[in-house]
Amino acid sequence: MTRIRDSLLGYWNRLSKTQRALLVSTVVITLLTIVILTMQFSKTEYEVAFQDLSAEDSAATMAYLDSAGIPYKLSTDGKSLSVPSTNASKVRIDVASQGIIQNGSIGFNKMFGTTTSPLGMTENEFDVKYKSALNGEIETLLKMMDGVAGARVLVNLPKESLFANEEDQDQATASVVMTFKPGFRPSQDVIDAYFNIVKTSVPNLPIDNITISSDNTILYASNSGDGFGAGSAGVIQDNLAIQRKYESDIEKSVRMFLGSIVGADKVNVLVASKLNFDQVNTTENLYTPVDETNMKGIEISVQDVQENYTGAAAADSGVAGTGTQAVPTYPGNTSTGQSTSESSNKIVNYQVNQITKQIAQSPYVVKDLTINVAIEPPGGATTLDEKVIENVTKILSSIVGASLADSGVKYEAAELAAKVNVIPSIASTQTPATASGMSPILFWSIIGGVVLLAAVALILILRRRRKTQEEELLEEMALPTPAEMPSINLDTVSGESQMRKQLESLAKKKPDEFVNLLRTWLADE
Repeated sequence: MTRIRDSLLGYWNRLSKTQRALLVSTVVITLLTIVILTMQFSKTEYEVAFQDLSAEDSAATMAYLDSAGIPYKLSTDGKSLSVPSTNASKVRIDVASQGIIQNGSIGFNKMFGTTTSPLGMTENEFDVKYKSALNGEIETLLKMMDGVAGARVLVNLPKESLFANEEDQDQATASVVMTFKPGFRPSQDVIDAYFNIVKTSVPNLPIDNITISSDNTILYASNSGDGFGAGSAGVIQDNLAIQRKYESDIEKSVRMFLGSIVGADKVNVLVASKLNFDQVNTTENLYTPVDETNMKGIEISVQDVQENYTGAAAADSGVAGTGTQAVPTYPGNTSTGQSTSESSNKIVNYQVNQITKQIAQSPYVVKDLTINVAIEPPGGATTLDEKVIENVTKILSSIVGASLADSGVKYEAAELAAKVNVIPSIASTQTPATASGMSPILFWSIIGGVVLLAAVALILILRRRRKTQEEELLEEMALPTPAEMPSINLDTVSGESQMRKQLESLAKKKPDEFVNLLRTWLADE
């Protein structure tokens, strides 16, 4: 060992400083690499096996993993469990086969798998468990839908009566609260599927008795019996969007027009409208003559039949005479001679113009419109010129009149002017510009910078003044001159006894000086 140590020391001493640094760094890097690789290959890699778990499912899964001796890691939110990646697939299969994860819901299998009493369940216990299991099954079905993050269901089953028929039985009700994944918005078909799942899962449950809400929004089925289904809700939203767009366009047009006259930052506009969204489809069948002068159409067919007849007339019959058995005014038995007859028949078929019009009115009709305008008076005044108010009122009245042209009501000029309100602006909405014409932001930025520089300068002046005062105070408080240390002239002392006497006298009369003297002697030695 001595020879090995001596040889190593000799080798170390023969190396230069650069070679020594290179050797030490190589050894250190090698050791670190070995340690890091050992830790990397020896540590256990975890893989997320279960996520989006409820508190009940997390507790049940952790209990199973503890009993099986499988290590795991629980996330900070308590909704995810990670297991070693080598056993992740096996753990998933084992947990799924045992039905441990119920997604926060307890179905029929788990609820009725065990009984609390060896003699069986009571009727009340069965009812409670049946309702809980039914709620859990519906929750499980809803959570299996795409985009659903969570669901809570509460079904209220009425008590059955033996003396009431099916129509008189009380109907069940269901309340559902759903949570969707971020960015997911269910379509109407998907919403109808939610209602059908709940409806078909509970007996005697009409759709009208189902309430589904999510994120403070109530979902409606398409065939809801209350007349306000999801289709109606969508139409209402579209109508409101059209009304807001119409009012926004009117406001923008008025603001741009008046802004070019008095300034864009000096006008505020508020528009209120009432639109009629009734859909009206009209079909018109019109027949007009081709020849409008003679009010005739085109002859498409003519049938003209004329008949002439000439011949001997037939003898009259009957009893002649005017006796008691004769008929008064009845012709006698005489011949009238030749007879002639004519007949004419003409049929003309005319073709006229047939016009069929299918008219669909516009999607909305403006029933009422009101425009309110606030204009900032010029020059800092508090009121507007009457001429300005009159001109603006005329302009806005023409806009209102044009918008209400199809409303079906004829308005007079005074009535249109009543729908327009022009007032002076109470307070300007913009910060007034500076006298130099610079922007308000730049103006206040400069003011802020000047105030900041003044504050910094004030702080520096105060600090300098305080430092000067401290220096003056230190100069005034000069340090006291050190007291002269008493000394004893050893040359004039002839004997030891005499020196002792002088020391004793000094110690009695001036003990402080005696102590300083001793300290001086000790320091010199």
